[in-house]
Amino acid sequence: MIYDVIVVGGGVAGLMAAIEAKTQTNKVAIITKGNIFKSNSSMASGGINAVLDSNDKEAIQSHINDTYKSSKGLGDLKSITYMCNQASEIISKLISFGVPFDRDEKGDISQRPFGGAGINRTCYVGDKTGSAITQALIKKAKSLGITFLVNRYVLNLTTHEKTISGVTVLRRSDSMVIVHPAKAIVLAGGGYAGIFRGNSTNAQDYTGDLLAVCLRAGLSLKDIEFIQFHPTGIAKTNYLVTEAARGEGGYLINSDGERFVNELETRDKIAKAILEQKQKGHKVFIDLRHLPLEKIETKLPSLYSVAYNQVGVNLSKDLLEIKPVAHYTMGGVETNMTKTKIKGLYACGEMACEGLHGANRLGGNSLLEGTVFGELAGKKALEYSKKTDFLPVDYNYVIKDIENIDKLFEGDTSKNFNAIRISLGNSMFNDVGILRTKESLIRAFDYAKYLRNQSYSLHCINKEKRNNVELVSILELRNALEVAEAIILSAKKRKESRGSHHRKDFPKTDESYSKSILIKEFQKGFFKVELEDKSFLSTVRNLIINKV
Repeated sequence: MIYDVIVVGGGVAGLMAAIEAKTQTNKVAIITKGNIFKSNSSMASGGINAVLDSNDKEAIQSHINDTYKSSKGLGDLKSITYMCNQASEIISKLISFGVPFDRDEKGDISQRPFGGAGINRTCYVGDKTGSAITQALIKKAKSLGITFLVNRYVLNLTTHEKTISGVTVLRRSDSMVIVHPAKAIVLAGGGYAGIFRGNSTNAQDYTGDLLAVCLRAGLSLKDIEFIQFHPTGIAKTNYLVTEAARGEGGYLINSDGERFVNELETRDKIAKAILEQKQKGHKVFIDLRHLPLEKIETKLPSLYSVAYNQVGVNLSKDLLEIKPVAHYTMGGVETNMTKTKIKGLYACGEMACEGLHGANRLGGNSLLEGTVFGELAGKKALEYSKKTDFLPVDYNYVIKDIENIDKLFEGDTSKNFNAIRISLGNSMFNDVGILRTKESLIRAFDYAKYLRNQSYSLHCINKEKRNNVELVSILELRNALEVAEAIILSAKKRKESRGSHHRKDFPKTDESYSKSILIKEFQKGFFKVELEDKSFLSTVRNLIINKV
């Protein structure tokens, strides 16, 4: 089946893109790796930032300032300004789609404080904001007649003369490789924090698949050394303890009962402070015991339920042990207002790098980014699809993907791909985590390179082609290792500490690194890493490239 616009990813960015791209006459499809209800967006619990009065220029400027300040000098003011100015319109649109934001006694949308914010600007639906937005968008997309192609794993892009022509996918139901031609494609596949398996709030299959796809297509990744470690994951399960728990008045205390950090500081500072407590031998807890039970049940119902069901903790009476976990990835595919350097290909949401977050994301901005730039990507994809025709698909791409899948069903293996994934996750967290050094990064890269070589000797033990879980797991592992190498090399290049990036051997911020780092895989296993060129000539050249 061919489509005018294909969107890859079923989170808020992908759903918004598909909704904006759909007309009464065109064909739009959303491709998802799993079922449509599973995404990081649906797990985002705390809220979405917005100044609700579009005429309150002072408050909007405050949002812009807080976002840029959090970026530690790497934010792109053009993108940040666009996002903050669009926020009130996006909230109105979400309300029209049926999102039931919490309201106060006057009927106005309630807003709570979040870390790093100068004022209360985070709109919410209890502590399940992402889920509520996702469900409303799915319902809207279905009502518009958008096609959902679920359980399809994207393998690679097809291009014709540096212009998008389609996408090859693995149909998981029968392990068939098929190609979907399209006039325009929007990539919205989420982040890559799942690479830190066992130490992440993300599901294990959030391995940066589409970033690896983009690397193989010749695109650059930007700022991918910046991984946001959420300060509060449940210690035993990694489940996200929403920032709303602190926004509603929760304390962070150590095993001596001492508060040791401002709970509404930015996430990088809190995560580092918690890690330092743990290195001193302390456990760290979130304390909600001083809050009224009614407030916990009303404002934090999901957390209240999860804490009891997962670890037997009654938040109104007990402390909940927490730890920092890999949560969000600031970097991604290099984009300019959703455009990539392949014509007709757009990227948005967590997998794209618009320069919104720089070195550290402001809490509450992820759902806003996804909806604002998902909307923009959909509009641009629709506009592009109207003025172009379907381009030829080079079936050499398809044949190569078929051959690679066939090889995975041939032969046997004595290696355990799950053990390799867990080992990679621990290596990344220990050596490329909150604190890094040149030695730890070299150690991590050597190990990732070794595992990447090992991954090419893996084969499916189960030869059944129907819904073969092993097949997708091996493909995810290979993509995770490809992206892991890029993360490590980018982190090694940044010889400073900035935002979420802490180098023990370079503890200070260095103004010569007030630039993004770009990385490209020019040949399999060989990368080019460089500081972004911000010269005048480079700016003019990029404007020309992105004109179409």
